[in-house]
Amino acid sequence: MFTLVIGFVVAGVEPAQADDPTPSVPPGSVSSAVVPEVDANSPGLRLADGATLADAKVLDIKSVVEDMGGEERREDTNQDVKFALQAEVLFPKNSGKLNPDALSRIRAIADEIKSQQATNVRVFGFTDNLGSYAHGKVLSKQRADAVHDALAADLGPEITYEVRGYSEDYPIADNSSEQGRRKNRRVEVSFQRGEGPAASESGGDTAAGSSTP
Repeated sequence: MFTLVIGFVVAGVEPAQADDPTPSVPPGSVSSAVVPEVDANSPGLRLADGATLADAKVLDIKSVVEDMGGEERREDTNQDVKFALQAEVLFPKNSGKLNPDALSRIRAIADEIKSQQATNVRVFGFTDNLGSYAHGKVLSKQRADAVHDALAADLGPEITYEVRGYSEDYPIADNSSEQGRRKNRRVEVSFQRGEGPAASESGGDTAAGSSTP
């Protein structure tokens, strides 16, 4: 059974960087749709005397589908698709080695990447705030690497990957409860919707089929 949540997010804002004091969105996960021009002198536009238009913004509709246990979460916008898998369904405790049941979940994500004809895929690992930040950095990267390896084995060499571990940065839930920490211990896989082979090459320094530290 799944829970569906639909909301609105503003696209085109600057994504938080890893060294921000209170980051909330991993780099590369915010879409950047072109902001349309609005004619302030249009006869169909009515403004009160002395009023001016605010800067135009593009709004993406975000659809969020999460299973009842919160083990798997899918977010869709006009631009991107993102899957978040809790670490518990992929790995043994404190381990970067995939468990036997993980491959079927990762294979389903690979099938979606194929259907969207994506050529650039981000694989980001995250932990909760228990333990040291340094240990979380290593573990989150190991887990992202493991998911990357499984995807690469299914998708072949034509995909360019960005693979990173962020430790406890960018939480999506409150770390003060075990339920929240469980959501924060996750691996996210995201890619552009309907990107296709004709899309421009990634501006990053990764090579096809490789990962970055």
